[in-house]
Amino acid sequence: MTLRDLKPGQSGVVASVKGEGNIRRRVLDMGVTPGTKIDVIKVAPLGDPVEIVLRGYNLSLRKEEAEAIELR
Repeated sequence: MTLRDLKPGQSGVVASVKGEGNIRRRVLDMGVTPGTKIDVIKVAPLGDPVEIVLRGYNLSLRKEEAEAIELR
């Protein structure tokens, strides 16, 4: 399951961050690391962006970034 599969109000824990290059690096730099709990706040009507809360702050991610985050 990826972050993209979650609906508003659902949560998960990051298992891994897939992808290569800039997308993976950007996501990791924003604090989305394995073991981090993520709560989904909002998803835009067309699915882009996804607003989440992690580590006490809100973060908006693009679809391709959300698809790179595997959850358990």
